[in-house]
Amino acid sequence: MDLRPAQTWNPPDDWARITVIDAHTGGEPFRTVIAGAPSIPGAAVLDRRRFAMTELDWLRRILMWEPRGHADMYGGLVGPPERSDSDFSVLFMHNSGFSTMCGHGIIALAKVVLDLGLVECDSDTARLDIDTPAGQIHTCSSREEGLVTSTSFTNVASFVTALDVTVDVGVAGKVVFDVAYGGAFYAYVDAGTVGIDLDNPAALITAGRAIKSAVSRLELTNHPESEDLSFLYGVIFTGPAESKENHSRQVCVFADGEIDRSPTGTGVSARLALLREREGLAVGETVVIESIVGSTFSGKIDALTKIGDRPAIIPEITGSAHIVGRSEFWIDPSDTLGEGFLLR
Repeated sequence: MDLRPAQTWNPPDDWARITVIDAHTGGEPFRTVIAGAPSIPGAAVLDRRRFAMTELDWLRRILMWEPRGHADMYGGLVGPPERSDSDFSVLFMHNSGFSTMCGHGIIALAKVVLDLGLVECDSDTARLDIDTPAGQIHTCSSREEGLVTSTSFTNVASFVTALDVTVDVGVAGKVVFDVAYGGAFYAYVDAGTVGIDLDNPAALITAGRAIKSAVSRLELTNHPESEDLSFLYGVIFTGPAESKENHSRQVCVFADGEIDRSPTGTGVSARLALLREREGLAVGETVVIESIVGSTFSGKIDALTKIGDRPAIIPEITGSAHIVGRSEFWIDPSDTLGEGFLLR
């Protein structure tokens, strides 16, 4: 069979086309839309997120759900900056909506933007300022032979809102947890206290969903600056590191039962605030956190600050991403399943 015609075939004119670059950060996917998405109105990124939630959920489903995605897909829509000193903005999306901040997404975006030359850079160190719904994120990427090898980002102010709270979860019994914010709110649970194996995805999803539902009812996620940020995004189970050189291991179950393959950039940010509170983690002291697949993020506290009347930290997270492909997705208007569905 001669396969060459397949390289130049084009779909009918009434089929929509969306072009993406797929990457992963520590195993966690990130799909960057580079063509085919509609422009999103709004001066502030939070306003654009509200618009996307009500008017562009069809696009999220097409890109995140089957048959083009899966239950654990993640992605982002790049747009113009909100601030005059930023390079661009991003709206993050996943299996159940549009998130407020995503650390692995920031690391993947820096890789994609710089490696593809979307932002020009001739040095071995590249800096980007990115507007997200949670605020402006500063990145610094190391490059070798024109390709990004690692990226550090300075996150938004991160802080603790609750320690040692107990809730009756039913399937998991009574669960003790902490709550902290790192661009999104997370409930932190010691996996050993609830008998969860950090290598058991099915058990993590079941417990994570139940704990998230129970904790969400307690209203421990009030952000002092924005109601849009005041919701529980996920549950992070913690445990001992597999390598003695690392601090610990954590697995995040977020959105609608998604498992983060990376250590979770915003989750490590909030964890640093918890470690400051519980262990006195010093400014500048680096910890390395492992993920469910063995990838790592390193994190440190850059500075101490306040948000409202709460003590907070400015975290810095470092990780690496890899580009895995470029795809053009086609939307056949006669395809009744093309708008997306999910089967886990």
